[in-house]
Amino acid sequence: MATQKFELMSLPYAVNALEPVISEQTIGFHHGKHLQAYVNNLNALLPGSGFENLSLVEIVKKAEGGIFNNAGQILNHELYFGQFRSPKADNQPIGQIADAIARDFGSFDTFKEEFQKKGASLFGSGWVWLSADADGKLLISQESNAANPAQRGLTPLLTFDVWEHAYYLDYQNRRPDHLTALWSIIDWQIVEKRYTAK
Repeated sequence: MATQKFELMSLPYAVNALEPVISEQTIGFHHGKHLQAYVNNLNALLPGSGFENLSLVEIVKKAEGGIFNNAGQILNHELYFGQFRSPKADNQPIGQIADAIARDFGSFDTFKEEFQKKGASLFGSGWVWLSADADGKLLISQESNAANPAQRGLTPLLTFDVWEHAYYLDYQNRRPDHLTALWSIIDWQIVEKRYTAK
């Protein structure tokens, strides 16, 4: 059986569509260089690994070492890049995810504050996630490096990348400013679909 080849995801928007929150230059490096490298690395590691024909999620749940690191980064980045749209003032969640945020955090503003604090305080490189458990309860978690909440049986819904390559060209060391700006480009329809499909 032939080993599958993963491909670099296509962006669902133009490379300059997220400006000024994320610049075209950052998208070019982050998507076109960093994510492409993870795809290339995983494809090179898969033959003979026993993971040749598993999905990304299955690989992330089962693999270790280099295969896990590269598969995890592909999965994380596909969720990350897939959740954005052009900037929108007063961008708010919709539908069932809006109701769940209000239920589990008290308000959207309280949720944003906690999410940003978790993102700003994560030491080193990694991700901050909003996920749902099997009962639909929402949880915020910090994940280091390539980790993903799916490893613990959760459904990942929304993520902010706090690796420096995600923001340094645009914000230098001002990670909190980057996290604050991201809310205007979240496509809540995508987050809603992820929540209702769990």
